[in-house]
Amino acid sequence: MSTKFPAYLTPTQKASVLLEAVPWLRTYKGTTVVIKYGGNAMVDEHLKRAFAADILFLHQVGLKPVVVHGGGPQISAMLGRLGIDSEFRGGLRVTTPEVMDVVRMVLTGSVQRELVSLLNKDGSAAVGISGEDGGLLSARQRRATIDGESVDVGLVGDVVEVDPRSVTELLAMGRIPVISSVAPLVTDSTTVLNINADTAAAALAVALKAQKLIMLTDVEGLYANWPDKSSIIGCIGVNELEALLPGLASGMIPKIEACLRAVRGGVRQAHIVDGRQPHSMLLEIVTDSGVGTEIQLEHAKVIRHAGEAPR
Repeated sequence: MSTKFPAYLTPTQKASVLLEAVPWLRTYKGTTVVIKYGGNAMVDEHLKRAFAADILFLHQVGLKPVVVHGGGPQISAMLGRLGIDSEFRGGLRVTTPEVMDVVRMVLTGSVQRELVSLLNKDGSAAVGISGEDGGLLSARQRRATIDGESVDVGLVGDVVEVDPRSVTELLAMGRIPVISSVAPLVTDSTTVLNINADTAAAALAVALKAQKLIMLTDVEGLYANWPDKSSIIGCIGVNELEALLPGLASGMIPKIEACLRAVRGGVRQAHIVDGRQPHSMLLEIVTDSGVGTEIQLEHAKVIRHAGEAPR
């Protein structure tokens, strides 16, 4: 699958873009990049195709992309069509056994299959698996907190163990793993839990010793003074970021917490990238300035010049 340049770029501008990308591609060749696929990028048809093109491009130039996906909007839509009530408590979907059946059906049978099909349009590189397969993920049940009280939300879990062998074997074969975020209970493999895809992606990135964790979201990045869009943060260290957590919107907090865990767990960089913009993920990886927010262990160590050190 080819990546097309915008029609308004001149031949000289197109050549400049390619030359700027070369040092970054050389730096990251052979490294593992975990991408959390979500938001508008997974419901808009044009953005779906653009995302698939970016993943294939990274794969074809020698990186090792691993995709982790959720599917909240699709799950809600299917529950509605089936007449199954769905509610959220403390930001978590209450997951009864009936709802869990739908979660597994939608994530593994619909969302994943669609993405794998897009990636395999011109070949057979992508392979879909779930957190249940090959003992990849194990989880414990979690509860929501509402007004300071712990509340049962059913079959919802947090990842506690990762066995990345099934993923590393696929990468060694030149495949693109596409992973749905469900996992068996660590004490009972017959009980499957609904896992937040952000936290699953972070746990997998740490286990794979990934170079990067990329979170596709529905915002341009992290803002120092929301809603002032001019205050977008290009790069930030984990200590600075942690200090901002209390003031962040509730929907952003799980993503930021996942990025913090990943970077503190050894992932070199985490990125918050706007999935509403075609090819934003690619621009963040292979251009000098980037387009989202980059999170590193220590902000002072960031070097922005291509070819000198990884961003």
